[in-house]
Amino acid sequence: MQNDNLKSYLNLHLIVFIWGFTAILGALITIQSDFLVWYRMFFAAVFLAFFLGLKKKSFKVTLKVLSRFTFVGLLIALHWIFFFEAIKISTVSITLSVFSLGAFFASLLEPLFYGRKVLWYEVFFGLIIIAGLGMIMKVEINYLNGMLLALVSILLGVVFTLMNGKLIVDHDPSLISFYEFLAGFIFISIYFLFRGSFTADFFMLSAKNWILILVLASVCTAYAFTASIRVMRRLTPYTVMLTTNLEPVYGIVLAYFIIGGKEKMSTEFYIGAVVIVITVLLNGVIKHYRKED
Repeated sequence: MQNDNLKSYLNLHLIVFIWGFTAILGALITIQSDFLVWYRMFFAAVFLAFFLGLKKKSFKVTLKVLSRFTFVGLLIALHWIFFFEAIKISTVSITLSVFSLGAFFASLLEPLFYGRKVLWYEVFFGLIIIAGLGMIMKVEINYLNGMLLALVSILLGVVFTLMNGKLIVDHDPSLISFYEFLAGFIFISIYFLFRGSFTADFFMLSAKNWILILVLASVCTAYAFTASIRVMRRLTPYTVMLTTNLEPVYGIVLAYFIIGGKEKMSTEFYIGAVVIVITVLLNGVIKHYRKED
């Protein structure tokens, strides 16, 4: 059991590293955010449909379950649209620093979803994370709109993570992801049809964009998202959100070396980021020793 849990933790860290790289791809792909999410969800659903077909797994679900998958798929689509738009109007570093609030929101919402009591140290560390984020916002106020979009994105992310934590009990992770991506793709497609977005230019992408989108949809979405749901069979949603707080670390470092330019932030920004990271690590240590008691 301990080996399985360790394997799940290591796998989760790999997933979080991939998610950090996802933000880089979002900055490098030069199409608008909702178009990007449409392509991402479409290709991810195709890849998962192919995988499920190879494994000869059944696509059959009840209407009640399908409605749950559909609702979560809508939340995921909105989460990603806000996420990529935040990156495009601010920076990868700013967007990912706001994502550090994920564990704090999870500490407040998880008890409502799972009926456990609120843990004081989770809330306390969440408040410290907010203080670190406040330091960042104070010196990077020019990116306030991007921060607000990122805030909405992480709230949506926490909610659908908690909902998937319940869905994984009775359903296959690949099947969950397939239907959620398909639902998100359909929702965005309906929106585009009413807006008249499906023009010839919509499908005219550069070779670079096609390659980056396929990497995003396969490795960073079809694999990483499904694997993140799978590890929730052994790890709690809060633990998943806590570890996900390392995504800003991976993403900010990658952005600094890969993109450079506006990704090179002020000294105060990095001080705030370090405060957030140390808080995340301390939170993890306390959770570990409390379980041993």
